[in-house]
Amino acid sequence: MSVNAKEYLQKAFRLDQRINSKLQQIESLNALAEKCTTTLTGMPHSQNSSTSAIADTVVKIVSLQVEINKDIDKLVDLKQEIMKLIKSVSNAEYQTLLEERYLCFLSWEQISVDMNYSIQYAFHMHKMALKDIEEILKVQSK
Repeated sequence: MSVNAKEYLQKAFRLDQRINSKLQQIESLNALAEKCTTTLTGMPHSQNSSTSAIADTVVKIVSLQVEINKDIDKLVDLKQEIMKLIKSVSNAEYQTLLEERYLCFLSWEQISVDMNYSIQYAFHMHKMALKDIEEILKVQSK
């Protein structure tokens, strides 16, 4: 089995994206719940259905918040694993580049500016750093 360092390192970014997506869903559900509450002041015979709609929305929001909390726990654990892996790379510059890319989720442009390198050199360093990570992962999987 081939070890793909880049895919492994990108897991944290993907999980972070899913968390952000769920947070956006909560915002949307909160907005929907607010719309439901404004209809409560209308007709008395519709209060049960409106109250039920609000309750359903609140249950969905709470459920989503529980999922988000679990995902955040996973993200923290995953970032700790990735940090440990990055720390096992001997080259300090590679470590910095990998941390900025895979833990801070910075763009290549920002990494180049931060490290005072051309973007081409940052790409070259990244390629070399990934080779180091792949070797470390191979050794760990044995």
